[in-house]
Amino acid sequence: MDPRFPYSAMRLAAILFAFSSQVSLAVAQVAWNGSIEIAAGRGEKGPWQQNDSRYDYVDDPAVAIDARGATVVAWVDQARKDVLVRRYNADGSAAGAAVNLSRNPATFSWLPRIAFAPRDPRQVFILWQEIIFSGGSHGGEMFFARSEDGGATFSEPVNLSNSVNGDGKGRIRKDYWHNGSYDLAIGDDGTVYAAWTEFDGPLWFSRSTDGGKRFSPPQRIAGEGLPARAPALAAGRDRRVFLAWTTGEDNGADIHLARSDDAGANFGQPRIVAPSKSYSDAPKIALDANGVLHLAYAESEGGPFERYRVRYARSSDGGQVFEPARDLSPPPGKGSAAFPSLAVDAAGTVFVSWELYPDRRDRPRGLGMTVSRDGGRSFSAPQTVPGSADPAGGGNGSHQGLLMEKLAVNDTGEVVLVNSSLKQNAGSRVWLLRGRLVP
Repeated sequence: MDPRFPYSAMRLAAILFAFSSQVSLAVAQVAWNGSIEIAAGRGEKGPWQQNDSRYDYVDDPAVAIDARGATVVAWVDQARKDVLVRRYNADGSAAGAAVNLSRNPATFSWLPRIAFAPRDPRQVFILWQEIIFSGGSHGGEMFFARSEDGGATFSEPVNLSNSVNGDGKGRIRKDYWHNGSYDLAIGDDGTVYAAWTEFDGPLWFSRSTDGGKRFSPPQRIAGEGLPARAPALAAGRDRRVFLAWTTGEDNGADIHLARSDDAGANFGQPRIVAPSKSYSDAPKIALDANGVLHLAYAESEGGPFERYRVRYARSSDGGQVFEPARDLSPPPGKGSAAFPSLAVDAAGTVFVSWELYPDRRDRPRGLGMTVSRDGGRSFSAPQTVPGSADPAGGGNGSHQGLLMEKLAVNDTGEVVLVNSSLKQNAGSRVWLLRGRLVP
């Protein structure tokens, strides 16, 4: 071998391949097709006075997309104190008028979660938080409704929690919490799963085996010591259900994971995954077609009120062992990246988005995103999603809590994101971004 050229042709080819693979990470993975205006409103957010608060803005979007590219978007009109839902065709045109889901103008309704049944897009399920004061120190009940006609009409809302303890609250400190501390998932067999936390800390789980008509009594999963916060659900094809969460009142909080092998009838002992000395928050989990469990979460080395980054880990053995966690968002500088959303398509493509904080001390502005086309082995370079920041200067919405799911994908390569913004005393808006995987 010539010492001036210490690499064989095969070795050189491998190096070039690795280099080209790294370079390809900077190539955009999603082609975005602009935005669709969902709702607009005033920009008035007065002081909190329970259900008498002077709120007049739109907020809290959620989205689901079916195999044909049709979408259902849910959002909140704070002036009406209601959750609204509207369907959109695959070409982005509206399919009918908005539907009032919560139908209760006396109490605020916040932060919906939305999902299609995997095998029947006519079935749409929505879970949200109704700020009903039932005698405890905090208001909150978990409400659910279902549609059997693709979101054109919905059933009467059903209270799943029926407690006095402030359901849907994810406590960090006694004087600081996020609403939206709950999740919704649909199994391949149509079983509906819901999980939520209450202000005092318990984590509750309930399921419906008849398409959302009746739910089991809430089962307590965790929260005996430190308060549980930010639960996330994933349901597989083999009756496996995974439930992840973090904890409050702990500057070194870790992600906890419990597994059920009988469609949620029973859960095993929780275990800590991706342990670290840092504060871990806002987990999201998803199962792919091969049974790989994907986890995205936010982590801060300085505790819950410092700069965050978004991290990722995966497990190929049913949540027993996770690969070492990796950073997805850019290395923290002045800004921050937190509150991820996560979705996986049938081919195992992994999508992760997050809230972007140009200045960690201010509201987030815009959304970041990365994509893995090899099942989570590698990810594209993080990108700012075009059109995800409000050009009028409003910060991202979700003023009642950033524990949301703003991302959805289908199995034909279509991607949708929703966002909202509020510019105080100027205006508010909710919009939908549509894109497609680049071939």
